[in-house]
Amino acid sequence: LKQIAAESEKVILATDEDREGEAIAWHLTQILDLGKPESAERIVFHEITKSAIKNALNNPQHINMHLVDAQQARRILDRLVGYELSPFLWKKIRYGLSAGRVQSVAVRLIVEREEEINKFKPEEYWEIKSKVRKVRKVKSPFDITQGEQELNKEFEARLVKINSDALPKLGIKTKEEAEKIKNELEKAEYKVSEISKKETRKYPLPPFTTSTLQQTANNILGYSAKQTMMIAQQLYEGVDLGPSGSLGLITYMRTDSLNLSEESLMAAKKYIIEKFGKDYAAREPRRYKTKSKGAQEAHEAIRPTNPDLNPENIKEYLDPRQYKLYKLIWQRMVSAQMAEAVVDSTMVDILGSRASNESSASSNYTLRANGSVIKFDGFLKVYPSKFEYVILPELKKGEKLDLVKVAAEQHFTAPPARYGEASLIKTLEEFGIGRPSTYAPIIDTIEGRGYVQKTDKRFLPTEIGILVNKLLVEHFPKIVDVGFTAEMEKNLDEIAESKKQWVPTIREFYIPFKENLLKKEREINKKDLTEEKTDEQCPKCGSLMIIKLGRFGKFMACANYPACKTTKPIGEEKKLKELFANEKCALCGAPMQVKHGRFGAFLGCSKYPACKNIKKIEKTIGVKCPKCGAGEVVEKKGKFKKIFYGCNKYPECDYASWKKPSAGIDTEANS
Repeated sequence: LKQIAAESEKVILATDEDREGEAIAWHLTQILDLGKPESAERIVFHEITKSAIKNALNNPQHINMHLVDAQQARRILDRLVGYELSPFLWKKIRYGLSAGRVQSVAVRLIVEREEEINKFKPEEYWEIKSKVRKVRKVKSPFDITQGEQELNKEFEARLVKINSDALPKLGIKTKEEAEKIKNELEKAEYKVSEISKKETRKYPLPPFTTSTLQQTANNILGYSAKQTMMIAQQLYEGVDLGPSGSLGLITYMRTDSLNLSEESLMAAKKYIIEKFGKDYAAREPRRYKTKSKGAQEAHEAIRPTNPDLNPENIKEYLDPRQYKLYKLIWQRMVSAQMAEAVVDSTMVDILGSRASNESSASSNYTLRANGSVIKFDGFLKVYPSKFEYVILPELKKGEKLDLVKVAAEQHFTAPPARYGEASLIKTLEEFGIGRPSTYAPIIDTIEGRGYVQKTDKRFLPTEIGILVNKLLVEHFPKIVDVGFTAEMEKNLDEIAESKKQWVPTIREFYIPFKENLLKKEREINKKDLTEEKTDEQCPKCGSLMIIKLGRFGKFMACANYPACKTTKPIGEEKKLKELFANEKCALCGAPMQVKHGRFGAFLGCSKYPACKNIKKIEKTIGVKCPKCGAGEVVEKKGKFKKIFYGCNKYPECDYASWKKPSAGIDTEANS
């Protein structure tokens, strides 16, 4: 860069229009000796298209030093926490650990969610449903016309009231009570007591921000945040479209803004009218406002650079993952400028009361059925959503109904769900923690450090993650406090807006933090954190054994170490060693040993390095293969580390499923 700058008449800075970009531009003025930053020529654009770049060149700007200060403050703050707290963890727990202003909060959220799940006590409740139909008015089934067949279609109604009292949230508490109600409803007469119909409008979702793109791509396409950003970067930088040449397909993918340019709004409207007709275009352009805490809104929302580039028309130039993500972005932006969908909703209340020939006292029961039909699909034509069509027959108030059957279903309240990538990103954004560019690296870091692991696409804290979180919560509560971290983000925003000075802001945080760190270095003993006493004796020297925390979890070791180096596996390690105790090397016949590497536990020959045979340990889920019946279903990793389930007898049996199968159930076999 120095060489090229020296040979050039002019240097134009074209970094991203946010704090990071502004700071990079400022650094370049220093490195390339461009003089005063205030006089450097600086342009911004949000898409790599000819018109956007020409417009930027015609409207140069200058570096905003307030944004530079805010970014410098963020970098220094993160390094003061990371570079000072991480060595503290090395001394007190284990070398190689790290702490960070944002990553530590993410770990805390996952650990505390797991604690909630462990403390949760499920409550039993029962749900009562009656399946009913219109009373048949024909003498013979051969007399029923096609139209009458539709009218006589069965539909389901759920119990909502007993007498005039609405059921509580958890419904009926016991099996005995549920059976009593079921028996009464089986003898009851049914008639329509109330019908209400209304027209509702369903509005489209706004275009994507970084956060919502990562969440939606994870939920719909199964992409991790890291994969999503990698593919989006490719779409932003440009794809060769054959005769049209290389073109950036989307706007900048690191954004917290929902803004759309006037040019893009007009282009979307024009496309919608030409493709679907005037009725499908929104009456007025839809402009959205972000609700995220501390959003910088330096860019537009993520959108296609040109709505005319329908994903189907350019599919041949994209690889499958690029096509799927581009289609999602295109659908979301175009649908946001389309007319709302119109839905006809019907609610029918049905009274179930004792039959006229029943003399014993019984209650009156109100059951409710809901139906819905799309009257006008609007934006759903482009961006389909999960919409349940429940078509009810034409009914009249007071009309009698036939009972088909009554069902009493047992349920239990469920604990809060563990965080997945999408829900963790959503929570971080709701609390105002981190920035669009940080979500993917945060997840990558906490997984890479071994603080959390993914099971069934959900995060579980590891032993080391729980221990690190406990240490930070007890001794450095501010660092892992959600409110404090969000407040620091607010301070950075105020620096960017020139409401605060960055040096005093950092000083205010650092002095008490450093004092506390020095105090804790003196007070905390590593053994108190990483060792637990036991009553078990060492089989070699008779000393007591202690539980230690190692790189791969807890294990038992002799307290007389290093004089006695006896160790003993416990927990998962013990199970693995017992499971493969009799495993022999396929090459030399020597015993195989459980070892650990970068990708987890594996079997290695005990004669290593003379014999380098290894074997992957596949995680069984306790289910027999539903296809061959002989093998066990194991967890496997496919391309891009996506987890699927297959038979351990492969290639003899080719059973595979994306969904985790239950005992005796074939789920999407060979899908």
